[in-house]
Amino acid sequence: MKKTYKIEVDCANCANLMENTARKVTGVETATVNFMTQKMIMEFADGHDPKSVMADVLKACKKVEPDCEIFL
Repeated sequence: MKKTYKIEVDCANCANLMENTARKVTGVETATVNFMTQKMIMEFADGHDPKSVMADVLKACKKVEPDCEIFL
C-alpha cells in the first residue's frame, strides 16, 4: 500500500535524514521525502497497519529532526 503525507521539514539535508530513518522502520518497504514539495511518499509492507507504522516513523524522525512534522 502506498500513501502520501504532507510534511514540514526545514532543509534538504533534514529531508534526506528523515527518508533514510523512515526506511529503517519495520513495516516500511520504501520511503521518499521531497523537500521541495514537502511530501513524504510511503510504501508499506503487506500485513502492516499504516497508522501504527507511521507512528513509529514519526518517533524515529523526531529523533533525527525534533521539529519535523508529518501530518497523518
